[in-house]
Amino acid sequence: MKLIRSIPKIISCLILPVLVLQAESKPQPNVVVFLADDMGWGDAACYGNEKVQTPNIDKLASQGIRFTQGYSASGVCSPSRSAILTGRTPYRNGVWNHLSGLGQTHLREREITYPKLLQQAGYETCHVGKWHLLSRNQFEDYEYPHPDTHGYDYWMATQNNAMPSHENPVNFVRNREKVGEMEGFSAPLVAAEGIHWLKDLRNKEKPFVLSVWVHEPHLPIATDEQFSDLYPGLPDQTYLGNVTQLDYALGMVMDALDAEGVSDNTLIVFTSDNGPEGGDTPRNGSTGGLKGRKRACYEGGIRVPMVVRWPGMIEPGLVSEEPVIGSDIFSTVLDATGITLPSDRTIDGVSMIPAFRGEALERKQPLFWRTPVSFGDSRLAMRVGDWKIVSNDTLDVLQLYHISEDPEETNNLASAMPEKLAQMKHQLLATWNAIETEGPSEWWINATGRPKKGATLNY
Repeated sequence: MKLIRSIPKIISCLILPVLVLQAESKPQPNVVVFLADDMGWGDAACYGNEKVQTPNIDKLASQGIRFTQGYSASGVCSPSRSAILTGRTPYRNGVWNHLSGLGQTHLREREITYPKLLQQAGYETCHVGKWHLLSRNQFEDYEYPHPDTHGYDYWMATQNNAMPSHENPVNFVRNREKVGEMEGFSAPLVAAEGIHWLKDLRNKEKPFVLSVWVHEPHLPIATDEQFSDLYPGLPDQTYLGNVTQLDYALGMVMDALDAEGVSDNTLIVFTSDNGPEGGDTPRNGSTGGLKGRKRACYEGGIRVPMVVRWPGMIEPGLVSEEPVIGSDIFSTVLDATGITLPSDRTIDGVSMIPAFRGEALERKQPLFWRTPVSFGDSRLAMRVGDWKIVSNDTLDVLQLYHISEDPEETNNLASAMPEKLAQMKHQLLATWNAIETEGPSEWWINATGRPKKGATLNY
């Protein structure tokens, strides 16, 4: 694993013992997860975008570690969110599809989330922003599990997108009560609600968990003029301003942590739920040159920004090439807070803490993706080491890529390396069959938007 330090090695050696001493003396850390919606891997300045202004994401990266191979657990939003909370790949935890319509799929109460475990360990917990872990018909039916069921003491959320857009949203619910129209723009409104809880409502004698899941830059976009005016004359002016709008909300949260005097003992993760919206138009964001977009299992659909700051435990300004994924957040949070992983179920994610020290991560479960809504030949994918296999849903169009040498997935090695392809295909099938056995397969058998379950994946 390559770990790039922004300070000389001699200074690094002097700092590391100090980090260990600080870690031994600190109480349990607070946890903040800030999640963007449809933000591409190439949508931040610190990831190479020369047009966008993201001073707070960049600042966070300068204070912590920036992963160049961070992944979402799915190419669409509901599944990737479920994996962040449970540490389990989406089909295993049951949230196999994006929950935009009517249906029975939801994040089941039997799933164990990190907020629930930390709540039981004495943490104060809050979720603000998008939820999207219930179908639309379930969000106002409180027989189904809501954020409070999954471990949040306080919450304000929308079922899916902010409506009618990011401006003056009307569809928030706070602790099971409708909020009504709110004046302003979504990300700053969401951040302000989290800050209100942080400053005025929580028990400050306890450590806390805060989830800030903003709606930007998901369509339909609405951008405050103070942010869009930063990009006069550019065809993607509104989109770039929308990314800066969510970056501003991140800065609000970071400033609030400073004001509360808790930044030095807070683990904060910034990431996105999947790649940018489909179509290379000015409104749809950047993959940074990677192949594919949202809904695809190519890199552009699943590789996302991933930045982590943890003062005293992560040297400032690190850049890591270690592959990490959204489901790793669950295991990382439990590792950081000293809570044992559940032993009664498969946990796909692993703790990222060794990567904070420049060590490689050891995985029992490979990085795996399956999306029911992708177009073309990228419905399934699996990565093991530097190798990635990509397939259509019926496994009759197979692709093989060496990702470290070919992150753009331009050189399909399937024909040139048939033995490696066969090995990867065998492991892909074994991985999928184990996931399908453990997950609620009755939810996706013959479901709309997915071919029938069955023989096509069992040869």
